[in-house]
Amino acid sequence: MTLYAALGAVEQGLVYGIMVIGVYLTFRILDFPDLTVDGSLPLGAAISAVAITSGINPYFSLLLALAGGFCAGMMTAFLNTKFKILHLLASILTMIALYSINIRIMSGPNVALLGVDTVFDSVIHLGIPAHYAGLVVFGCFAVIVLSFIIWFLSTELGQAILATGDNPQMIRSLGVNTNTIIILGVGLSNGLVALSGALVAQNQGAADVGMGIGTIVAGLASVIIGETVFGCNTMARAFIAALLGSVVYRLAIALALGMEFGDFRFNPSDLNLITAVLVIVALITPNLKKRLIQR
Repeated sequence: MTLYAALGAVEQGLVYGIMVIGVYLTFRILDFPDLTVDGSLPLGAAISAVAITSGINPYFSLLLALAGGFCAGMMTAFLNTKFKILHLLASILTMIALYSINIRIMSGPNVALLGVDTVFDSVIHLGIPAHYAGLVVFGCFAVIVLSFIIWFLSTELGQAILATGDNPQMIRSLGVNTNTIIILGVGLSNGLVALSGALVAQNQGAADVGMGIGTIVAGLASVIIGETVFGCNTMARAFIAALLGSVVYRLAIALALGMEFGDFRFNPSDLNLITAVLVIVALITPNLKKRLIQR
């Protein structure tokens, strides 16, 4: 794997790490299986791309994308809490609806960002080389999001989210409305996913309705790899592990795609196969370690 490929993998790991933090919030903290992310990531990309092409500041477009993703997550949680639709089914329904909504927002299947300023242009204007701009921008946003989520979960409202996922009956006995907490938590999760999608769109120079396919798989793979490699003894460490797991996952993908075994080599179409193998290895490694220690 070349240095350029490794740099690109780290960039992708950081920007999708924001999405992984959102996935960790629903799957691990709230214990809410949420497939909405496959639709909220391209939703954020669509909102940001359309906003920028309409003359809106690229940084403000990120806030609009965050708000759009938050609303999408709230809709999923609302269907689950108010209408008692199973969380998986509620998220699938929202994800399906978002496909049409994203096309409606973009007035087509995609939007190109040609000849418009993005968040990377302001960094390049500061004198940072263009090939390092993505690393700087994604790194800054990843640190900001990571710091925010760790701080937020230490607040009273954040503790309510933790308690809702851990012991909902106990927190309800203290007078907390768990339905409101779930709506807030799932909304925040999808807001972060949409923010990640907006940054990806500005980096790629286009937003596409199909760019969210496989998002949840990559997110769960990153979470599992992060927990296995870095551990999750504390809340802060768990989220740091999720972010670093995203980087490790992208590096492993780039390494696998660059490997050759004689005449055989992996193609981009083998991405799902590589992901499945990585997740399997990450899942069985702790059990193998325990057996070796017992022996």
